[in-house]
This record gives sequence, structure tokens and C-alpha cells, in this order.
Amino acid sequence: MIRVRLKEMLADKEFREGKSATMVDVSEATGIHRATLSKIGKNRGYNPTLDIIDRLCEYFDCEISDLLVRSANSVTSSDQ
Repeated sequence: MIRVRLKEMLADKEFREGKSATMVDVSEATGIHRATLSKIGKNRGYNPTLDIIDRLCEYFDCEISDLLVRSANSVTSSDQ
């Protein structure tokens, strides 16, 4: 499963800049709707578009590999 590290990136940005950073700030700077950001932050299986990933990378000034992380899934019999 691919996971978007949105909350972690937001916390890192707050730490680096020494000021509060909120989902509203991200929304206003990127044009990504707040509801979409909330879904990305809360839903493990949410699948954002490449455009959204690109805008988040631009906002956080990071590489895709900083924003996305792959975690291994255990394969169950229903997945086969």
C-alpha cells in the first residue's frame, strides 16, 4: 500500500519554519480543497491524483519519495 505522509510533512514544515502550518494553509497555497486534504490525511487507502501529489511536493519543497511511502501488505487468500 502507498501511504501519503501528509500529516508528517505538515509537522516537519511547522518545525522547520517555526510557525503553525494548517490544512487551510496547504489548501490556500495549493488550490487543493480542504475536504480532499482531509481525506488524504485520514483515509489509509485514499488515492490522490498525480496532480495533487505534484502540488503537495511543490508546497513542501520535497521529492515524491519524501511524501509517499510504500508499506508491505500481507497477502491474504482473498487477494489471490
